[in-house]
Amino acid sequence: MKALLDLVARHRSGAAVGIHSVCSAHPLVIEAALRHGLRWGGLVLIEATSNQVNQDGGYTGLRPAGFRDLVLGLADRVGLGRDRVLLGGDHLGPNAWQALPAAASMEKSAVLVAEYVTAGFRKIHLDCSMACADDPRALGDERIAERTALRCVQAERAWRAAGGEPPVYVIGSEVPVPGGAHETLSTLEVTNPAAARATVEAHRVAFARHGLEAAWPRVVGLVVQPGVEFDHDHVIDYDPAKAIALSRCVEDLPGLVYEAHSTDYQTPAALAALVRDHYAILKVGPGVTYALREALWALDAVVGEWQGGAGGAGLRQTALDVMRADPVHWRKYYEGTGRLLDAQLQYSLSDRIRYYWPAAPIAARVEALYAAFDNDPPPLSMLSQHLPGAYAAIRDGRLTLRARDLVIHHIQTVLDGYARACGLEEV
Repeated sequence: MKALLDLVARHRSGAAVGIHSVCSAHPLVIEAALRHGLRWGGLVLIEATSNQVNQDGGYTGLRPAGFRDLVLGLADRVGLGRDRVLLGGDHLGPNAWQALPAAASMEKSAVLVAEYVTAGFRKIHLDCSMACADDPRALGDERIAERTALRCVQAERAWRAAGGEPPVYVIGSEVPVPGGAHETLSTLEVTNPAAARATVEAHRVAFARHGLEAAWPRVVGLVVQPGVEFDHDHVIDYDPAKAIALSRCVEDLPGLVYEAHSTDYQTPAALAALVRDHYAILKVGPGVTYALREALWALDAVVGEWQGGAGGAGLRQTALDVMRADPVHWRKYYEGTGRLLDAQLQYSLSDRIRYYWPAAPIAARVEALYAAFDNDPPPLSMLSQHLPGAYAAIRDGRLTLRARDLVIHHIQTVLDGYARACGLEEV
């Protein structure tokens, strides 16, 4: 992963550059990110999480090789060279098997890491910070680092067997809750610089103990909490003044930049400030699938208004019906009833609806909506009411009046802020 090593070196030499990572398994989101790369140049980093994609199929039904084929197939289709696509694995450790005893969950995580690396994933977030069934509630740095080093041994073996570029690694235990906080938030504690140094030192010692001296220079990122997060309705924006000590701390950690999770919904100015302050790897997941849902709801409203009952509208109601009938993906997160639950199911920033797009009734309704829109497009003045950004792009000749293109454009408006923050310019 020389390209990522070079980017980190440029950042540490003083250039305000970074890379954003799209953490989504939705094919249209991935396509939007790849097409976005054609416009902005640079590298396109797509990551799968251990819950989405694992040796058991995850909630997508995909193993790492299947996810790789999905991404690279889409890159071929849109005309983006495979050499510009980077694949990453996020939270690779016992995360998906925390209900098992530590020995069993760590054995599963060893298989997980090996499958990712064998499939060609070369940016690997080794995350062994979570407690398993027979662990104490909080794990110390030493135990986390020991488990991480063992997973790195497995990754290095898999790389040597598979060939190709060696992987680069991200470490760190202060990882926000995937998909946003469950509770209402008003403030967050920024990672203490002393804790960041202790995490790095514990991992350095553990890597040396397991003979990983050659891998240690490829540890490029440390996950910390810069004070950014979101709950159902609120976003805690980045405050550089509160994170100044942490920002300066990385300057004393050779070869490292910070990786910032939960940057979803941050303003473009906040994203640029994060990169400036050494959070050079910006992760975004629910933020882009939220934009997907916004665009689909807008098309549903337009078709319903323009075509009436004869059209292909009804996606919103179908999605709500499916979610209520199968609450497995949102039951632990949404506590509202009545109108509040309706709002959470659709508009919560945690975007649990993203788990339901593959459901057959919803997927069929999406395709029917696309067909209805394309076969009988609405007046542009009506589109302006629901997707004003798309209306402007059509007027400028940058966008066609086709349903899928409108959805992709809306997703890309989120990614534009990330690209600018990372120092890219439109081609």
